[in-house]
Amino acid sequence: LHLSAVKLAELHSDLKIQEKDELSWKKLKAEGLDEDGEKEAKLRRNLNVIMTKYGMNGKKDSQLVDTNYIKDGTESDTLDDPRLEKLWSKAKTSGKFSDEELAKLWREFKHHKEKIREYNILLETVSRTEDIHKNVINPSEENLVKEEILHNKHRELKDKLRSINQGFERLRKVSHQGYDTTSEFEEPRVIDLWDMAKSANFTEKELESFREELKHFEAKIEKHHHYQKQLEISHQKLKHVEGTGDKDHLNRNKEKYAMLEEKTKELGYKVKKHLQDLSSRISQGLQHNEL
Repeated sequence: LHLSAVKLAELHSDLKIQEKDELSWKKLKAEGLDEDGEKEAKLRRNLNVIMTKYGMNGKKDSQLVDTNYIKDGTESDTLDDPRLEKLWSKAKTSGKFSDEELAKLWREFKHHKEKIREYNILLETVSRTEDIHKNVINPSEENLVKEEILHNKHRELKDKLRSINQGFERLRKVSHQGYDTTSEFEEPRVIDLWDMAKSANFTEKELESFREELKHFEAKIEKHHHYQKQLEISHQKLKHVEGTGDKDHLNRNKEKYAMLEEKTKELGYKVKKHLQDLSSRISQGLQHNEL
């Protein structure tokens, strides 16, 4: 796959979560608690997203290049959307952003691209399910269950589309006006969660509690970013030392790299699990609004 050290650590975290979810599902299935197959279908969708994200789905050029940071002032991946490309080009040439702010903005653009990718995968899954459902001749109780599954998937699509639209409006505003120094959050995933939380059915007290939790979550993400950077630096040093023939120096660098790799994997797993939990809570609040 030719993945960088950071991407390999991220893949490990994603697969660890997938494995944990699948073990939980197997217990539910053994107890007869997934009769409609919705949880199993969601597991398949999640695995499909992982395979697409890391270029493991057999399709050429589907792999996301490691672009957590801008290298030498230029981005090494495309945004695959003319509207996003236009906004990014405008932001780069506006003179309103420092190098650090441009790097942060690029992460926001990449995060938005990933949201669109996940939405399209889900849309394709729903379309296939609908085609199968339409071809069923005799309606039955099982088909009524499948209709409920489709309804849930459409609701999930609606939530994702809402998030995409909100995210694009934010990118458009930031690209034209620059960053608001009074903004509460900086991390794209946290901004998304906060925007959606404000639309959910939370009381003022619950919303304030959620805001505090998001602050802790953002600090956790920043710590993960720090270890990602250190892992990349350690990886480059290790490659350099391997060519010197100094065994003692090489062993020290290998030990440091192994420690950083394990810490990055651990933090990556905690960040993604926390994100999963927060997203689930917001989704429940948004669904309550529709009832």
